[in-house]
This record gives sequence, structure tokens and C-alpha cells, in this order.
Amino acid sequence: IKDLVAANIFPGDMLWKNFGITRHGKVVFYDYDEIEYVTDCNFRRVPAPRNEEDEMSGEVWYTVRKHDVFPETFGPFLLGNPVVREVFMQHHADLLDAAFWQSNKERIAAGHVFDVFPYERERRFLSHALA
Repeated sequence: IKDLVAANIFPGDMLWKNFGITRHGKVVFYDYDEIEYVTDCNFRRVPAPRNEEDEMSGEVWYTVRKHDVFPETFGPFLLGNPVVREVFMQHHADLLDAAFWQSNKERIAAGHVFDVFPYERERRFLSHALA
């Protein structure tokens, strides 16, 4: 997911069924009809409830526009398994924070290009090794 973000891709529907692992151990994303540019998304925190009724409501009490994304709401869909949740929170808790997404969006908009490599350094062809 972080590699997708670095390439200005927001995966949209991050349900487990939309990801797979290749025989080489690489994670792939399948649901291409749900992708958006990170720079087109508006990453927000869920506003605090105005009262107890809002807090207990099964409906949202705040305005949600077309490109609004609330990363803190990903948890219930992704992290139902306690073992997965523990490992995820140790290594990738930032994916549940709007600030992570917003800072990446700002860097991309400012022209920063992230290097994304499909393989670890020790498995890549390096130009000096080919000479």
C-alpha cells in the first residue's frame, strides 16, 4: 500500500479480497476500478461527535464529499483478526492516520518523486554489477 501511495495511487477498496501474493512473495492489488490519485483525495479525520446521540448513531453525523477519505475507519474492515491487527499496528499503524496520507499527498503535489523498487537491494540488477 505504501508503494502505491508513493506512486500517487490510492487503492480505494482495501479489503483483503483485493490483494494477493505472488509466488515470489510480492503483494499485488487487483481492484483497479477503485483506484484514485492520492492527490485527488481529501484525507480527513472523523470529526468528534457533537453529542451522545451522534456517538451512538449507526449513521455518519458529518458531511462526506465525493473524494473524502477517513483512514481511521479502515481498521474495522482490515483488522478483525487480532494477530493481524497486532502485527499491522507494529509496522503500519500510520496507514490509519490521515496525517500520513496528507503528508504524502503534499510531497507528491510539490513534485517529489519517490523511488519504488519491486525487489530488495540484494535481489536487484545493479548497473555496476553488469559492467
